[in-house]
Amino acid sequence: MKGAGSRLVGPALPPPRHLTVNAALADTGRTSPLGLTFVDAAEREVSMPWADVYRRAKRTAAGLARLGVSEGDRVALLLPTSPAFMDAFFGTLLAGAVPVPLYPPVRLGRLDEYHRATSRMLHVTGSVMVLTDVRVRLLLGPSVERARPRLGCHTVDEVSRGDDVLEVPVRPDALGLIQFSSGSTVDPKPVTLTHEALLAQVAALEMAMPLGAGVPRVGVSWLPLYHDMGLIGCLLSALYYPGSLVLIPPEAFLARPALWLRALSRHRGYISPAPNFAYGLCLKRVKDAELDGVDLSSWRHALNGAEPVSVDTLRRFSVRFERWGFSARALRPVYGLSEASLAVTFPPEGRGPRALGVDAGLLAREGRVAEGSRELVSVGMPVAGFEVEVRGETGEALAERCVGRVFARGPSLMAGYFADAQATDRTLTRDGWLDTGDLGFIAEGELFLTGRAKDVVIIRGANHAPQAFEEPLQSVAGVRAGCAVALGFTPEGGEDEALLILAERSGQEADDVVEERIRAAVVETTGVRPHTVRMLVPGTLPRTSSGKLRRAEALRRYLAEELAPPKKVGAVGLAVEMARSALAMVRAESDT
Repeated sequence: MKGAGSRLVGPALPPPRHLTVNAALADTGRTSPLGLTFVDAAEREVSMPWADVYRRAKRTAAGLARLGVSEGDRVALLLPTSPAFMDAFFGTLLAGAVPVPLYPPVRLGRLDEYHRATSRMLHVTGSVMVLTDVRVRLLLGPSVERARPRLGCHTVDEVSRGDDVLEVPVRPDALGLIQFSSGSTVDPKPVTLTHEALLAQVAALEMAMPLGAGVPRVGVSWLPLYHDMGLIGCLLSALYYPGSLVLIPPEAFLARPALWLRALSRHRGYISPAPNFAYGLCLKRVKDAELDGVDLSSWRHALNGAEPVSVDTLRRFSVRFERWGFSARALRPVYGLSEASLAVTFPPEGRGPRALGVDAGLLAREGRVAEGSRELVSVGMPVAGFEVEVRGETGEALAERCVGRVFARGPSLMAGYFADAQATDRTLTRDGWLDTGDLGFIAEGELFLTGRAKDVVIIRGANHAPQAFEEPLQSVAGVRAGCAVALGFTPEGGEDEALLILAERSGQEADDVVEERIRAAVVETTGVRPHTVRMLVPGTLPRTSSGKLRRAEALRRYLAEELAPPKKVGAVGLAVEMARSALAMVRAESDT
């Protein structure tokens, strides 16, 4: 329901059914006949009942304790979507320790950058051990050597050997997870989440996505398990309901997006979330022939979050896949962030997207909302237990239809950033409000987002969200879809900020032809002419581990003349990297 001014208040949150994630696993493992299904790129499937997840986790917990892992220790997990991830994640929890899921090395042309980032994350969390598998371990040497975790690097298979089992009791206020923020505007920060925060989040998600009597409790996800939407929104929710969860490796989805839709049909999936780009990728890459016999009518919660939502993409997705039973009413643009565990707002179930046409010029110049042609999509109302408020520069609550900074308060907020009191104090207020860093406004009882505060492009005194310049580029021939950023910069010799567009090319057309198309599209939509347009080799723009474009980092590299495409790594290059990694691992292990 709506509160005073620009504050929205969600429904009351009932007490979660379990006090800790460990207790949820024990109960589901003992009582539920459901479980996990792993689907590979060839659509072969392996099932893993919750009882097996629980049994294997207890054995992994014993192995971790045997190697010296103690209650409260942080254990880094660098694993693909697999049964081994389940062993490592839940085994760490049952050992009383804190899992720190990190992304495995997937971009071979960016390995130096990967090792710098990974060793930093291992260091700032004080991870005592790295858990991985045989294949990933072949490339982890430099990361492990730089961070030198006290208990070294081990494969899950090594740790899980033996018949001993362990289940350490933990308190609800104990840390249950450290997940890194996306890092789209700054370096990723280690977000600490307690068991009670995680359970409050999944309980709120259950209220936001009610199943109804007789509805199969089936979720389908290709999202990475080191990301909150995949880990908390899918895996922990399936554990809590309890339900079945079908898991597709992210790399398999990216190579063949039809796998996602086919799995939804085959398993009668009811819930499946994804970022906006995934819906666009299906429009571009899924062929009708791949959908022979597919039925998407069971898909009732098609969540769209983790990045700005395009109304046009949603409409085209609905039209394209309606013939296979998909309903536009299933689409639910949502909002959340790592520091809230995941979800903050959801639109009503079964309504479909709600768009609001705004005057882009007035929004940029004055931060006021009036009727116009630029469409923004509602991300709904607060989930159970949450409040949302839009505030001005001096902290005052703003009236409806005025753009300000979005603040949120609720039971699943982080305890803070790990070992970083200053960053925590800048983000969490003393009365429990989280400064999300996002800009938005409230209209008719729902939240609309306009962008990130740190990404704002200021042109002639007007504050533009970069998406206002980037969205027109989605349909420009010669530009890779979703691979362009709009940035504000001061040109050499200039005094005022100007617009810079960095875009990755698609196709073989001359750069100057595509650059002029970009200028024309931006001018037509916004009235602003870009000062500089630079075409780039595919893969050049920096991204977060979850695939978001890092605008600030792109600008830094551009100004430093360090914006370069990834190195090409063939079979010989891969062998060199593996040899380099092996030597680094030997050096690291000699000191542990």
